[in-house]
Amino acid sequence: MTSQISTSAPDSGPTWVGIDHVQMAIPVGAEDQARLFYVGVLGLAEIPKPPVMAARGGAWFESGAVRVHVGAEAEFVAARQAHPALTMRGLRAFIDASGLAATWNEEIEGLVRCHVYDPFGNRIELVDVDTIVAHRVGDQE
Repeated sequence: MTSQISTSAPDSGPTWVGIDHVQMAIPVGAEDQARLFYVGVLGLAEIPKPPVMAARGGAWFESGAVRVHVGAEAEFVAARQAHPALTMRGLRAFIDASGLAATWNEEIEGLVRCHVYDPFGNRIELVDVDTIVAHRVGDQE
C-alpha cells in the first residue's frame, strides 16, 4: 500500500492567520544575558511571564507583532540552522547602528535580509519588511 502526500492546501480546515511567537533556547541562568541582547540590542520589550511559567526561567520579549520567548534548557544546544525570521523597517540602518555582526544574504534578488546570532549562538534572520511583498511568490526557504 502506498500513501500519497498532497502538496496543496485542503479545501476545508483551519484558517491560518500568523505565528503567535517563536521560542528560542538559552542556557539555564542566562536570562540577564538574554535581556541585554533582546532588549538592549534588538530593542524588544520584556513582557512579564505568568508566575507559574516564570518559575521555570526564561523570558518573553516583544515589539508590535514580533514575539520572542526564550526558554532555559539544561542541555542547551544553539540553533545554528533552524531560526526565526523577524521583520523590521530600516534593517540596514539598524545593523549599522547596532554594531551587530551581520551576514547579508542576497540569494533572493531584491530581498534585504541578513543573519545575526544571539549571545548563545542561536541564528536569527532579520528581514526588511518593505522588501518582502514582491518576493512572496517563489520565496525559497
